[in-house]
Amino acid sequence: MTPWTRKETVMANAETRSPVKKALFVRLRAKPGKEADVEAFLRDGLAAVMEEPDTTTWYAVRFGHDDFAIFDTFPGDAGRLAHLAGKVGRALVAKGPELLDGLPKIEDAQVLAYKLTDQSGEVLD
Repeated sequence: MTPWTRKETVMANAETRSPVKKALFVRLRAKPGKEADVEAFLRDGLAAVMEEPDTTTWYAVRFGHDDFAIFDTFPGDAGRLAHLAGKVGRALVAKGPELLDGLPKIEDAQVLAYKLTDQSGEVLD
């Protein structure tokens, strides 16, 4: 199989049984003096997300001093809704008033294209 044929096969498989169709982008702004606490909250959230079978990818990122976000992907709406109702979502509701300057800005998204690889760099289909 040539690399081009492999790529076409992966793309065709992705269209029919994609592990990544839906996403969430959640923007968070830390309260003054709570930046380290928000970072720790996000780092600690990974353990809870690892228990979610329909969360395909999950990223906690920091853009600047007090500007954070979560980006995660799912095979469909059910996984996305389960994640929002999961441990991290519930903890965010509970700890948000203490840690965040305002409400999290949660945006639903549809994934148009993606690349997933395993640890060896092999493309997952």
